[in-house]
Amino acid sequence: MVEKQFREVIKDAMTEEMRRDEGVFLMGEEVAEYNGAYKASQGMLEEFGPQRVLDTPISELGFAGLGVGAAMNGLRPIIEFMTFNFSLVAIDQVINAAAKMYSMSGGQYSVPIVFRGPTGNAGQLGAQHSQNFENWYANTPGLKVVVPSNPYDAKGLLKTSIRDDDPVIFMESELMYGDKAMIPEEEYLIPIGKGKVVKEGNDVTIVSFGKIMKVAMEAAKELEKDNISAEVIDLRTVRPIDYALLVESVKKTNRMVVVEEAWPLAAISSEIAYHVQRNAFDYLDAPVIRVNSMDLPLPYAPTLIDVVLPNVKRTIEAVKSVAYVR
Repeated sequence: MVEKQFREVIKDAMTEEMRRDEGVFLMGEEVAEYNGAYKASQGMLEEFGPQRVLDTPISELGFAGLGVGAAMNGLRPIIEFMTFNFSLVAIDQVINAAAKMYSMSGGQYSVPIVFRGPTGNAGQLGAQHSQNFENWYANTPGLKVVVPSNPYDAKGLLKTSIRDDDPVIFMESELMYGDKAMIPEEEYLIPIGKGKVVKEGNDVTIVSFGKIMKVAMEAAKELEKDNISAEVIDLRTVRPIDYALLVESVKKTNRMVVVEEAWPLAAISSEIAYHVQRNAFDYLDAPVIRVNSMDLPLPYAPTLIDVVLPNVKRTIEAVKSVAYVR
């Protein structure tokens, strides 16, 4: 086991897959000469050269389209968006080309491509650079959407994503690139679509994913002081969702709170609340409660950011609102 940062395991996953398969290559803004905007491709240009680690112009629509075409012709591109906020410029290629090509070609063309980069807020970057896109892309048939919460999962899930024959949206966070974890030296893969119980509990299930898992875990820790035992589930992927894991947990705890950074309308938490109440209604002792960002563009002032985003206080209040229902 070796301690590594989130950014390091992203590089390791890409590097290992590029060594394994000559069809894998990385393309995006500043990924080569600058070693990546967040240093997640450090040293890759030196090892693989400019034909497999490609700096692009500031033209997301263009290089996303190049990636889709390359994938249709048998390669396995990794397209880095400096932030998924910039993927809006390329969204036609992601949704109308990558996601639909296999179906519209009658199975003649697969699109084994990974679109990766950070999603969500990263502090004082303003409303245009602080949006969450997990639920946007998860709404699209043909895409798989992966949102790891820690370096260990990130490496195993990214390697699996690169090997997948379908287009994968792989979402990170600028606020997690420095996070550390112990990583095995031997190879490992984590399957897409399998969540994980990261803390066992009996009184309530807290569900989250990505960097907001830190909020969920801290809330669970604080709840222990009030003798409330929370089970915490990390979804890991939001398309497909591990519904079976959620239902089984609710059968044990009889209550659920979903914590998610995205806005509340048509969020991943909305889908989870519907599915659990539809498929585990007889086990619920209270409605499923959601904790989302407030329904407005993220402010710039740090004091307002703290209020708008999901936090430990709001999560604890949500848990107590269902824990005391009998």
